[in-house]
Amino acid sequence: MTSLILPTHDGGTREYRLNSATSWPMPAAPLTSRRAYAAAHVIPEVTADNTPGAPARLDWDATLAYRHELWSYGLGVADAMDTAQRGMGLDWQATQQLIKRTGVEAASVVSSGSAATAGKSVRDLVSCGAGTDQLDLGSLPSGAAGIRAVLDAYREQVAVVSEAGPKVILMASRALAKVASGPDDYLQVYSTLLQETEQPVILHWLGTMFDPALAGYWGSEDVPAATETFLSLIREHADKVDGVKVSLLDASHEGALHAALPAGVRLYTGDDFNYPELIDGDGTHHSDALLGIFAAIYPAASAALQNYDAGDPTRARAILDSTRELGKHIFSAPTFYYKTGIAFISWLNGKQPGFQMVGGLHSGRSVVHLAKTFELADQAGLLKDPALAAFRMSDFLRINGVGV
Repeated sequence: MTSLILPTHDGGTREYRLNSATSWPMPAAPLTSRRAYAAAHVIPEVTADNTPGAPARLDWDATLAYRHELWSYGLGVADAMDTAQRGMGLDWQATQQLIKRTGVEAASVVSSGSAATAGKSVRDLVSCGAGTDQLDLGSLPSGAAGIRAVLDAYREQVAVVSEAGPKVILMASRALAKVASGPDDYLQVYSTLLQETEQPVILHWLGTMFDPALAGYWGSEDVPAATETFLSLIREHADKVDGVKVSLLDASHEGALHAALPAGVRLYTGDDFNYPELIDGDGTHHSDALLGIFAAIYPAASAALQNYDAGDPTRARAILDSTRELGKHIFSAPTFYYKTGIAFISWLNGKQPGFQMVGGLHSGRSVVHLAKTFELADQAGLLKDPALAAFRMSDFLRINGVGV
């Protein structure tokens, strides 16, 4: 067994022995019992100025190869979302390129006839976030002029996604949260957009643990009141809503919301703490998935969904449960730095040449936190080549002064 010395929170160190690699099955047919999107991260050029405020320069080969990896396991990709660092380093110029390039790659997968994605459309394979992050919040006008600016920004981004081919995800907007005076402003903006869209979209509700700038979304900081506004919008435009992606990390709220949704509207869980039970369901409802954690646990997530398809929910749930501690750790407070853990596992698994992130976000977690990420990924069987992961982890620790 490979072993190495890991740091501890009290300033000490301890020996850790890695497990053998886990062999996760690839799907021989499309996944059917649950619809699942993995919210993918982006990989920067290692020689780019990957510091806060610098324009994003992506390693396109590595970034797009990661999406092909997710598709090969039968999962859809949710792109240009918060996992891809929207509003935290990925600027609108780079985001447009990401959406367009991912659309082209998804079309190539559709044409390939791969067993895991046979019969899927581009919209099945990829959904992309349309938001308002091209706006400068500091110069955003108030009142009706601000609402018009938000609408026009959304329209610009919806057009980019639609023309590229993916399904549109209407992302939560910092700009709308700033200019809206109450629920009616949210209903006006979203109703207008839903009336204008040609195909059903996914609505995105992101909690303040992911983005503090979204406080009071849907017009109230009272979650039940906000939920009623959200539901009134969906009921009015159910034919234009494919589903809702809710990231409030509240399983009981999600269960009640699911029961209240109109028939045919999916609930894509965004709860990276409680996803095992929400995907498993209560015998009446189960959630589909649009999860950042799936970008880190995709081999296990795919295996779980394959077991649901095969009629073995007990085994499926056990697989999802085996990844829970890793998910809780990666998404621990401050939750908005979860992207750092996803990129770190990607690097450990050889999916990117360096542990760097746009905007300098690779510094978002401590050495001790990332050491625990390494350990939990190993225990969940998610280090594809334990020897490579140990080699990279050893170098990372040595560079950071651990054990020297």
